[in-house]
Amino acid sequence: MLLLIKNGTVINPGDKTQQKADVLVEDGVIKKIAPKQSIKADKVIDAKDCLVMPGFIDLHVHLRDPGQEEKETVETGAKAAAHGGYTTIVAMPNTKPVVDNPDVVNYVHHKAEDVAVVNVLQVGAITVGQRGTELADIEGMVEAGIPAISEDGKSVMNAQIYREAMTLARKYDIPVLAHCEDINLVHGGVVNADEATAKMHFPGITNSVEDIIIARDIMLAKETGAALHLCHCSTKDSVKMVEVAKKEGIRVTAEVCPHHFTLTSDDIKEDDANYKMNPPLRTKEDVEALKEGLKNDIMDVISTDHAPHTAIEKGAGIKRAPFGIVGLETVAALTMTELVDKGYLTIMQMAEKMSYNPAKVLGLDKGVVEEGKVADLVVFNPKKEYEIDPSTFYSKSRNTPFGGKKVKGEIEATIVAGEVVYENK
Repeated sequence: MLLLIKNGTVINPGDKTQQKADVLVEDGVIKKIAPKQSIKADKVIDAKDCLVMPGFIDLHVHLRDPGQEEKETVETGAKAAAHGGYTTIVAMPNTKPVVDNPDVVNYVHHKAEDVAVVNVLQVGAITVGQRGTELADIEGMVEAGIPAISEDGKSVMNAQIYREAMTLARKYDIPVLAHCEDINLVHGGVVNADEATAKMHFPGITNSVEDIIIARDIMLAKETGAALHLCHCSTKDSVKMVEVAKKEGIRVTAEVCPHHFTLTSDDIKEDDANYKMNPPLRTKEDVEALKEGLKNDIMDVISTDHAPHTAIEKGAGIKRAPFGIVGLETVAALTMTELVDKGYLTIMQMAEKMSYNPAKVLGLDKGVVEEGKVADLVVFNPKKEYEIDPSTFYSKSRNTPFGGKKVKGEIEATIVAGEVVYENK
């Protein structure tokens, strides 16, 4: 099987090169990168005016499978990922039942092999049932193929248990993906605690809810030597703490989600639960700090925290609706529109934060466009302008605050191991 991607600009964050070239893929592997290749291929993609980038890797996705398949499944989540330019996604363990043992890990991985058009990697929970009282079977789940452990959706509040988990993560050479939230400080909060949301009489969530656990987790990473990856950072002080930790040589990486670098609490104009996520939308000062953190390579990764919910659930209003929005199918456009076009990131940095750096966090041999490597690729048109239309999503859910937003940047094709799994026609 020969695939030829012609006339594109190849972006390779592995060696930070950018070149006009054709990419020839044979049997799932990149065989040749060179200009004007005259080869009769089984499939040709014209990438004129487009970028040929390493397929995006999302470290933070909720597939809701098993247990909440009315919101999303492995199959529909993978299709949404392909639509968004992702070739590998990492599924969080807060399903029903929780992914806290090898059997549930195997269920997801086997199902992905059967129905998913992209690579699906299932993360294991840190504690049994995510109850925070007893370590899960981390060794067994590592043997079953988990790439990381996480208690995402909550924090392990018992620091001793969490330290034991970090020690095991160091032993098995896998990262800890940390959701940082001091549950004792939440007090029923549903939005950021600030003047804008106070006017709407919603209970607030302060920055300290996140910052205190970030500080704790960094100290535990320092003590244990574990690789700590901070999920969905949303505060200005999170950027400061990551910067200090890196200077001290602590193994810390951090991600920012598009909603946290695009929206602020000022954007909540009415009781619309599509603006309810955890961590919540913060202030303009926080958003600017996050964007500067991405620009200066303090914050390593852009992830989605793709969190599908049904229309009925989200229609219950901000106080009662669950936290979270979908993100797989809007992230590339939002990154292009809010960060690249506005001068915060270069195209090369976008490829680093959406492909190369996530691969490094997990120790994957991915995130580059190089001869001899598996052909996980995305063809991205950085100039295409349009309005986000949730009705076109491949996800089962439509809970997004970005419907109708004018953006720039569209996925033209997604290729997984040389197979075209999405093409914009």
